[in-house]
Amino acid sequence: MWNSSTGAELLQLNGHSDWVTSVAFSPDGKYIVSGSWDKSMCLWDSSTSTKLLQLNGHTDWISSVAFSPNGKFIICGSGDKSVYMWNTLTGAELLQLKGHTDSVTSVAFSPNGKYIVSGSRDNSVVLWNSFSGVKLLQLNGHTDWVTSVAFSSDGKYIVSGSWDDSVHLWNSSTGAKLLQLNVHTGPVGSVAFSPDGKYIACCAGGNSIYLWNSSIDTKLLHLKGHTDRITSVSFSPDSKYIVSGSGDKVVHLWNSSTSAQILQLNGHTHRVTSVAFSPDCKYIVSGSWDESIYLWNSSTGAELLQLNGHTNWVTSVAFSPDSKSIISGSWDSSVHLWNSSTGAKLLQLNEYPGFVTSVAFSPDRKYIASGAGGNTVHLWNSSTGTELLQFNGHTDQVTSVAFSPNGKYMVSGSWDKS
Repeated sequence: MWNSSTGAELLQLNGHSDWVTSVAFSPDGKYIVSGSWDKSMCLWDSSTSTKLLQLNGHTDWISSVAFSPNGKFIICGSGDKSVYMWNTLTGAELLQLKGHTDSVTSVAFSPNGKYIVSGSRDNSVVLWNSFSGVKLLQLNGHTDWVTSVAFSSDGKYIVSGSWDDSVHLWNSSTGAKLLQLNVHTGPVGSVAFSPDGKYIACCAGGNSIYLWNSSIDTKLLHLKGHTDRITSVSFSPDSKYIVSGSGDKVVHLWNSSTSAQILQLNGHTHRVTSVAFSPDCKYIVSGSWDESIYLWNSSTGAELLQLNGHTNWVTSVAFSPDSKSIISGSWDSSVHLWNSSTGAKLLQLNEYPGFVTSVAFSPDRKYIASGAGGNTVHLWNSSTGTELLQFNGHTDQVTSVAFSPNGKYMVSGSWDKS
């Protein structure tokens, strides 16, 4: 994690001795917690990168970590079948929640902080009192591992996903199962509520995205149409639409309320790797292994521009906040800046060594960040193309970069586990 103004390396969180499995920010952004296969959980200061605490107690790998809504507590689930709760400031172990009979895979706090939910390989979901540690409810219904659990934004519902190819919706007060949503295409890997609580999303089986209206009487929405693995999905800024790209070379536009496929955008001759909406919702951009970028009208599906210039796979595309520009990253080790109205290539930012894996605009449009296979993160002036900073710290390929909403920070992820 980097300061995008000064170039100061704020975080290089090296301290775990095995795979990092889960990370989370505290609600105020001051701390980061990480869990690992080394059976420990670490608490880091997000300003200084100091490791404040190493919390040891579990006897098997850590699968999931989460902060309480007020930031005062941390919970973690483990392969040792238990959930622990810790004091964020002192590191004191406050509770051991024991009741599962197999590995705990996912944990979450309720929005009011009063409850904890956990999912497990014992096929169950358990609701706990976060103050006393008392097991309040055990939600049985899945027939295989529970992989992911989450609360709705109002705390009234719990959603769970499982390797039994289903998503269950539960009443968090009574434990009643309100819905069983069978996805049919394979194990459910992850479930989530939208921030406004209106939708539940899950991915399953590799090739399908499912979206539900979280009202309990609303029919399942299944976005089915791709014939190969889905590589990229994005909501429109107004949440009305979803765009998806796939190995089947096609871009699909979906209505997020009805699941209706609105448009099928054909043009690419190889795998689509990245898709994005323009901030004004008028356009869709897609990048592909065919080395091209396409700009589409999101209302009509008309192909407006084909941007050619890369000499290898396009891996990442993004719009500027004002929708006037597009950036693209490629395995040809370059980042291109394009005029989204004319298709003119405005800048070519050459990045050596290593292919470009991820690109992002800062919220004020002044900067471009790019991640590279050469283990580096680069920061560029988006007007002049000048390379302002090169961040060296990762020891393996950088896979993803993003700016914080206020533009003050950048975060990067890597195959080096940090």
